[in-house]
Formats: sequence, C-alpha cells, structure tokens
Amino acid sequence: MKVEEFDFDLPEELIAQVPLPKRDQSKLLVFNRHTKEIEHRHFNNILDYLQAGDTLVLNDTKVLPARLIGQKEETGAVIEVLLLKNIEGNIWETLVKPARRIKKGTIVSFGEGLLQARCIMEKEDGIRHFEMIYDGVFYEILDRLGTMPLPPYITKKLEDNNRYQTVYAKNPGSVAAPTAGLHFTKELLNQIKAKGVNIVYITLHVGLGTFRPVKVNTVEEHKMHSEYYEMSEDVALLLNKTKQEGKRIISVGTTSTRTLETIMQKYNHFCACSGFTDIFIYPGYKFKAIDGLITNFHLPKSTLIMLVSAFMGKDNALNCYKIAIANHYRFFSFGDSMFII
Repeated sequence: MKVEEFDFDLPEELIAQVPLPKRDQSKLLVFNRHTKEIEHRHFNNILDYLQAGDTLVLNDTKVLPARLIGQKEETGAVIEVLLLKNIEGNIWETLVKPARRIKKGTIVSFGEGLLQARCIMEKEDGIRHFEMIYDGVFYEILDRLGTMPLPPYITKKLEDNNRYQTVYAKNPGSVAAPTAGLHFTKELLNQIKAKGVNIVYITLHVGLGTFRPVKVNTVEEHKMHSEYYEMSEDVALLLNKTKQEGKRIISVGTTSTRTLETIMQKYNHFCACSGFTDIFIYPGYKFKAIDGLITNFHLPKSTLIMLVSAFMGKDNALNCYKIAIANHYRFFSFGDSMFII
C-alpha cells in the first residue's frame, strides 16, 4: 500500500490555529459505516448518537510542558530538547535539535543550571537518552522551565495552556494532546452520564509514534515509536461487560483506540495491564475492541488518517474529508470533529 494513497489537498486557511471559545461548539461530521449516511452537526449534539449502555473510553493523559530550550555546557550553543517519554527514574527519551551537537557525555543546562541533562545514549533520527540532574521535584521544575509542545503547523501563540489539555487530563506524560477529547466539557460529560452511558478512563502517553511523519513510500514499511499505556481492573471489567451485553464501546481518539486494540490483540479480552505499544493500524486491520470512534481531522499521509481509514474504509474516509473541506471544517489539533458509528 502506498503512503500517497492517503494524501489530500487541504487549503491552509482550514488548519485551525486557535481553539474555539467554547470546546463543544466545534462542528461534528457523523458518518454511519452501515448506511454511508453523513450528517453535519455540532459536537454537543453527540448526545443524540449515544445510547444507554454504551461505554465511552477517554484517554486521561496530561500534556507535559515538554519543550525545553537550554545551552550546551562546553560551548553555550542553544539546544532544543523535547521530552518524549520517561524510560525509568530520571532517564528520559528525547528529541534533540540540533542533534549533531549532542554526543554521549554532553551536558545541556536549563534555567541557569536549575536542570541539567547528561546524554547517556545516542540514537538515530535525533533521539537521545538523557539523565536528568536536579534538586527538588522534576515536574515542578518542568512547569517552570518548559513550554507546551504545540505541533509545528500551529504558528499562533496559545493564550491559555489549559486549552491544549482535556478537561479530564490527570496523568502527566504526553508530548501532544489526545485531541479528540478537547471537545468535551464537564457539563457535556455529565449529560452523557445522565443518559446512562458509561464513561471510563485509560491512559496512553502520546509520544513520537502518534505525530512523527511517515517517511517511507510504502505503508507497511513504517515503524511506530512505542508509547506507554495502562488500564485498571475496574475499567477492564466494565469493558468486558459492555461486550458481553452486546453494547457499544466508543473510543475517543486514535490513542484510546490503539490502547484498546493493543490489549484485545494481546489478551483477547480486557484486563488490568500496562506496557508499551507500537501497534500500527492501517487498512486491512481487523478491529476487535471498538464499535465507534470520535476523532479529529488528521494530516495527509499520517498514521492517524490510516487508522481512521482502517475503521471506516479508505474511500469513505477520503470522501468525508473532501466533504469536510467543502463545508469549511477546521482541521488538526484545534479543529473540528468526526463521529464514526
């Protein structure tokens, strides 16, 4: 399968630069996989499509202020470090620019020495492992020194960092928001619960795997970067019950989907577990976990549009994108939403 098959033309003005004033006022394109029917609604109309007994699965990861600007100790050269994932203790996997300046043993200093990072491993594609050296609580220091790692296509300054977090974000560890969840408000979640829909939370810390561009020509050659996930026993029990009762599991976002599918592929049922996943979902994949998907509109030729195409069919996906463009939907992280049922 060629990566080119997932390309489409997107006018630049449809790339959302800022979030809407109200989260749940974004547009919602609803696609029915069985009837091929398309409806144009707003996100708060999602209540009309949810049924009592459905289970809505949200990713409660929290975005870290993961972008750090420091100086190389020996030369004072400016170095940008993007934290990708915590490997263990004070060891972090990072993406470094310019990577050629950072060799094993190099120390980068941030905030006049408040935080130091010593390179302990060089990997390909700008990836470096650092040991973090500091006094106090690492996440408190990161809050002081780091900035939100907004995607490169967002060029406007974010006025409120909380708008790049979901209202239910709880577990710090992501370098990008699980953007399908940005549309939910606390009021809307309460209305969904009141309708008899179960709401459960899992965690997948969004790393490089989710947003790194596909650099190969053939889809099957692309290798995903692994990301940490976890599911609790209570959530697993409720998801298994939902399946047994013939009700729907509706995944909020590609990150929740990848977590659910990873667990089902591995164990054939839901269970309390944690680990790293590099699952890559593209057309031809057989879904075992989810019955519905809430997702944003994704970048051309990205692994995300491939996942969506696997769930709804490539031709259906590209047709929906074409219709969304014609109807001036907003795209990408701060953009509008799609519900595939």
